[in-house]
Amino acid sequence: MEKASHLSVIVDLSPTQWHLSAQASNQYPLSIETFLSQLLAFLNAHIASKHENTLVVFGALPGKSVMLYSSTELLTDDMPPLDANSYLPFKLVDSTVVRKIMDELDAIGKLEEEPPCALVGAVTKALCYINRITHHSSTTTGVAEDPTTLHDPRILILSVSPDLSSSYIPIMNAIFSAQKLKVTIDVCKVYGPDTVFLQQAAHLTDGSYIYLERRDALLQNLIMSFLSPPFIRKILAVPKQDKIDFRAACFCHKNIVDVGFVCSVCLSIFCQPLPVCSTCRTKFPINTLKRLNAARPAITPANSRMGVPLANLNNAATPRSTSTPVPNGMSNLR
Repeated sequence: MEKASHLSVIVDLSPTQWHLSAQASNQYPLSIETFLSQLLAFLNAHIASKHENTLVVFGALPGKSVMLYSSTELLTDDMPPLDANSYLPFKLVDSTVVRKIMDELDAIGKLEEEPPCALVGAVTKALCYINRITHHSSTTTGVAEDPTTLHDPRILILSVSPDLSSSYIPIMNAIFSAQKLKVTIDVCKVYGPDTVFLQQAAHLTDGSYIYLERRDALLQNLIMSFLSPPFIRKILAVPKQDKIDFRAACFCHKNIVDVGFVCSVCLSIFCQPLPVCSTCRTKFPINTLKRLNAARPAITPANSRMGVPLANLNNAATPRSTSTPVPNGMSNLR
């Protein structure tokens, strides 16, 4: 029998990015109102797929993340008025998600400088939620779980914000946690350039990364690519990313680098050779530092893309990173 599926949806609610997405100058403008109407149709389709399916929606707002809806933790205040002409679970999702999103956006107000969206915080909360609902101890109840009620967890991230290089370490920790929990992370890039870190998250957890070229086909892409649970995708031709950017962010300046230097002791990544590792305080031989500095590639207009530093090219794809270890010193990461 088909097992129940759990879906955690993380919605990027950056006011600035959604304002840019709705501009009429875009080839396919998409306002947050149109986005929510298509998203709610997708959420209703997930609920209708199987009665035991569970759903939770998180919002990544500037500086904080909040839970917008949970099918397992319904509050009495969230109950909408009864309507004989509507299916109650659908109406409950629609009214709760829209009301809480509008309340959160109204609470933000006008900010002189918008802080980054707490996407990593939302991913962490989703993983904690999944861990709680999928690891019930049968010893506490004395009753074994029914295999047909076990959830097949996955996370869907709807992103409109660019990469934040300072979040490299937290997002990688979240990816490793998802791997341990066997949680699939799917990503739909609704607006803006490709994100390096979310590409890696989808690849490392056997998920799908979709860059939405036509935003007027959002609902079609959501249903065709992300509605089916992971165990069904094995027999379906689900779209996959054809290229993955494996670049990392340096630990010293939090920039995404094309060529980095790795500490051979703690594996910290730096954009230039350092005499002492700032993480583990390991000292490196002077001869090794001289050799690594001499081997550093020169940045020219040809390889810096019109004079832009390589560390700031957050949207270019490069091959898989490889490292050449150096005894008792730093490694050159290319």
